[in-house]
Amino acid sequence: MKKIEISSAAESINAWWSDSIVPQLCDYIRIPNKSPMFDPQWQANGHMDRAVALLRDWCQQQPIAGMKVEVVRDSGRTPVLLCEIPAYPADDDTDGQDTVLLYGHLDKQPEFTGWSDGLSPWEPVMRDGKLYGRGGADDGYAVFASLAAIRALQEQGVPHGRCVVLIEACEESGSVDLPYYVETLAKRLGTPSLVVCLDAGSGNYEQMWCTTSLRGGVVGNLSVDVLTEGVHSGLGTGVAASAFRILRTLLSRLENEVSGDLLIDETYAPIPAERRDQARKAGAVLGEQTFRSLPFVEGVQPLSDSPEELILNNTWRPSLAVTGADGLPAVKDGGNVLLPAVAVKLSIRLAPTADAAAAAAAIKRALEEDPPYGARVRFELQMSGAGCDLPPTAPWLARAIQQASQAAFGREAIYLGTGGGIPFIGMLAKRFEQAQFLITGVLGPNSNAHGPNEFLHLDYARKLTLCVASVLADHRQRGSS
Repeated sequence: MKKIEISSAAESINAWWSDSIVPQLCDYIRIPNKSPMFDPQWQANGHMDRAVALLRDWCQQQPIAGMKVEVVRDSGRTPVLLCEIPAYPADDDTDGQDTVLLYGHLDKQPEFTGWSDGLSPWEPVMRDGKLYGRGGADDGYAVFASLAAIRALQEQGVPHGRCVVLIEACEESGSVDLPYYVETLAKRLGTPSLVVCLDAGSGNYEQMWCTTSLRGGVVGNLSVDVLTEGVHSGLGTGVAASAFRILRTLLSRLENEVSGDLLIDETYAPIPAERRDQARKAGAVLGEQTFRSLPFVEGVQPLSDSPEELILNNTWRPSLAVTGADGLPAVKDGGNVLLPAVAVKLSIRLAPTADAAAAAAAIKRALEEDPPYGARVRFELQMSGAGCDLPPTAPWLARAIQQASQAAFGREAIYLGTGGGIPFIGMLAKRFEQAQFLITGVLGPNSNAHGPNEFLHLDYARKLTLCVASVLADHRQRGSS
């Protein structure tokens, strides 16, 4: 079978990114299509529909043989964008079931604060080869990269298997609608032998990074009510317990405040020896970049001086973050008042193979049982999702990944777990047990998805597109050698 010519494919992909993809991404960034968790009125506001229409129209314009593009939506659910591409060439003898499923999402995180001067979440800015703005890297680029990779193969007449590009619209809300669509569209999705997900991270911008595991997560709101209204602190303190102190006590049931270790057994799982070995190798490649990629205040130290331990902390060990608060006035508005109630939003990351439902139940039990001073304590679960530890990489895919990274970057690919979660992957790993997985992405150092100054590293995105094209070619030819 014909092989992909790398230099020619790279030239075409670079041109498409410059002439077509980047302008579309700029328009996409301008649309504040926040995920339903952050925009409960998303249907009425219409931003999601605008984003879907933008991506659909671009997809329909691409010269890809036999492609069908459709927006699938059921009442009350977020839509999905579906691109079905038959095996190429058209007379290929594949039965249509040996499918490649390429995944991404188009919903976004909220604005957040702290954007640098001249940058904002909803206005794209180009600086030093980076495209700044919310959602460009997480995960607006995915559909563009997927179709550009397929187009590059067809331009050279290189065969590829049947491909389905699936772009969902509620990933940032836990992919709550995706299981429904996977069932509804089961016949059209086929039986994937390879799942490509472009929503993960990279340790640097110098080689291809492949995700091996993803942590699960539990998100919920913890509220503490003590008084029916605020009272003068000179009259209330020493009589009524501070709601904030009770909150601190409750958080100490979950986390050792000195080490950061979680105290709930259900959030942990054993770390496989292979994952430890991969963390050791990735740590050797990254060195101090393991922590220098974070914007530490001068003088602040990471939790460990061992890159390997930091990687395992971030990918296999559970952790807690407080990501929002109610009931606390701004510092400038704080008077001598004993606050009646406080509430915080908790984001708990779970070990990849931990039971998310059991962990959520254990967390709720630990927080609500025996409340200090009889305070009214509630933990309202918003989301719980399992992580996953991906199956062993097949020899053909391992070779294809290394060849792709060497061709595009001139360096070997590295395997690494991811600290975040992509609920879709765990679901698909269980549903399609025979499938191989290529989980990769552009969220490298300082790209800051979910935070201020999110950017898409354009040169890396172009090279990663080339890597996907190379792997898709090898997937079709994997049994021909």
